[in-house]
Amino acid sequence: MWVNHELWQSPHTLAKSPDFAKAQQKMEQYGKILLIAMPAFLALVLFEKWYGWYRGKDTVRNLDMISSLTSGVTNVTKDVLGLSIAIISYSWLVNHLAITHIKATWLTYLIAFICIDFTGYWVHRIDHKVNFFWNSHIIHHSSEEFNLACALRQSISVFVRIFSFIMIPAALLGVPSIVVATVLPLHLFAQFWYHTRHIKKMGFLEKIIVTPSHHRVHHALNKEYIDKNLGQIFIFWDKLFGTFQEELPDVPPVYGITRPVRTWNPIKINFQHLWLLIKDAWRANSFKDKLRIWFMPTGWRPADVEEKYPVYKIDDAYNFEKYETTQSTLFLSWSWFQLVALLLFISYLFGNVARIGSPHMYYYGAFVFIYVYAFTEMLDRNKYAFVWELLKAVVGIGFIYWYGDWFGVNTYYSWMNYLLVSFFVVSFLVSVFYSLQPNSNMALRFAKIYRRDTETQS
Repeated sequence: MWVNHELWQSPHTLAKSPDFAKAQQKMEQYGKILLIAMPAFLALVLFEKWYGWYRGKDTVRNLDMISSLTSGVTNVTKDVLGLSIAIISYSWLVNHLAITHIKATWLTYLIAFICIDFTGYWVHRIDHKVNFFWNSHIIHHSSEEFNLACALRQSISVFVRIFSFIMIPAALLGVPSIVVATVLPLHLFAQFWYHTRHIKKMGFLEKIIVTPSHHRVHHALNKEYIDKNLGQIFIFWDKLFGTFQEELPDVPPVYGITRPVRTWNPIKINFQHLWLLIKDAWRANSFKDKLRIWFMPTGWRPADVEEKYPVYKIDDAYNFEKYETTQSTLFLSWSWFQLVALLLFISYLFGNVARIGSPHMYYYGAFVFIYVYAFTEMLDRNKYAFVWELLKAVVGIGFIYWYGDWFGVNTYYSWMNYLLVSFFVVSFLVSVFYSLQPNSNMALRFAKIYRRDTETQS
């Protein structure tokens, strides 16, 4: 049934330089770390959902959670495949700027952790304060809920990283590259736990580290809270540099951004603000405005553009509509099935990066992005979602037909090709069914009215 080009007889189908081979091994190592981390994160997300239901305070809406998880999928796929460019490497900075060199002891790891957190504070602050850089961070604040799942909303829109430049303090101290490479993922994972509404204030720890209370403030759109508590692990940076705000008992945080994204599609969200900047720069009459819009404070728009092309903005944090789309038990069940299938697809990629090789791992990555786009367009009940689902089916079946296999999976299961083709066909038919449903192209929103006198924090 399948055309077999024997493409997958060898794990290396193309000639590769030694450097690229090492990079590929690092990709697979990172992928295998994620194979352990992803189930743990998913289990915690689902536990929070259950715990909220059990305590009668569910903070996790189903489609919002699925959207967050698909965002996490796109981010880790981008990272594993190394789809970004460092302007200058940290290793180069250490070799050329270090005033001393220190060994990799426990103290070195501690210094690296503090330096990375200090750097993270300033990168985070720039993301919040400058129009252009906000685009790389908007995805993280796009959820109108606050829970562990929204912690997984990470950017895919940054392809050129300037992080190494801001790591100059660590480079000056001669912190070894291996230490930074080890501490960075630990620093990132340590920011997961405090995205929850179920943990109250934590006593003396409130003075040292970022707690759920601090971070609830950070994710709030209330005027009292916007752009506050920018620290990632240590809260004393905010206290030192004037960006600290305590969670106030009479001002319950309301989550999201003042220009709501109104979609479950994480790929759209990642580039939504950038697209607005491009349009505004094009429409502005003043050449000065065309240039300065990129570096003005976040949210700034030229006056003439603002008047002619208004954008909806939440003025009252306690009276606005949260985004929601029509859903039924059957639709939710199908959505969860699609999510599980997506996680299986990326798990296979992460566990076999070196075996799949280049350029095929990038083809696989492109398929993952098409999958996410098609899936979340269906969650939005977009009437053209079936077109993206058709593209997913054509690409998926095309890979199997052309290569005679799904990226070497026949090595493990000879029947997998038939199962995958069946999955692609059924997915397309189901998407057609939902696209033909009445009003499926209309995002039905429900009004969520917040009351100062009734809203309480858990």
